[in-house]
Amino acid sequence: MQLMTLRQPGGTTTAARRTGETTAVKIGFQDVGELLAQENWQELAAADGEQVTFQDKDLAPVVPRPGKVICVGLNYANHIKEMGRELPKVPTLFIKFADALTGPYDDVNVPEWGRGALDWEGELAVVIGKRARRVVEAEAADYIAGYAVANDYTMRDYQYATLQWHQGKSLEKSAGFGPWLTTRDEWAGAGQLTTRLNGEVVQNDSTSDLVFTPEFLIEYISHIYPLNPGDTILTGTPGGVGHARDPKRYVGDGDVVTIEIEGLGRISNRTVFE
Repeated sequence: MQLMTLRQPGGTTTAARRTGETTAVKIGFQDVGELLAQENWQELAAADGEQVTFQDKDLAPVVPRPGKVICVGLNYANHIKEMGRELPKVPTLFIKFADALTGPYDDVNVPEWGRGALDWEGELAVVIGKRARRVVEAEAADYIAGYAVANDYTMRDYQYATLQWHQGKSLEKSAGFGPWLTTRDEWAGAGQLTTRLNGEVVQNDSTSDLVFTPEFLIEYISHIYPLNPGDTILTGTPGGVGHARDPKRYVGDGDVVTIEIEGLGRISNRTVFE
């Protein structure tokens, strides 16, 4: 199944199951996050409902307000090498607030202070489907609801101003997230991740290049704190980021960043300098 959160007239949203290129069935919950909080969410998601049509602009962040958005730094082997670092023995974790999420086709409005070194980071997002506490890697797949595409838009000047990365990673409404949640049973677990800047390929790698797999990350994180339905893990970005280039290259006014993961769909966000 492919599950989405659709915007409706009047500012409300609804969870829906995608049935075609522009068609879906309403599920009866406010959003995919509320749906996943139900113990029998798979059964509820498969039920009949009102047929609707949608456009790209109608897609909200697939889980609009996850309780946690946990990001993994330096998790693709080629990206680690381009940044001049050694392969890590444990994951590097940081937090992105839900306020940073935006729809998969929304414009990203950037204030004056955020323009100095704005970079793209195409990522595989893993969404939790049931409470995970002290889970072992061998059983971790059972806790995955599904997968989506995300852009960990990063203000590099803020990120590297201190040893902590968070302040460069949570610019309000900067991280496209969607276009929908593809349930775990419908994705093979690996696919080509391609990021384009105004149509030019800038990142191209398989998600199989991850140093730490989604299952390992669930084990590691759930031994620190529990993961709840809707919580989202952004698993890291492959090589090709603008900050690692010589000369460095950043996102400018009007630039469009498009990220596609084979089997999961694509997101595309235009950057607008306020």
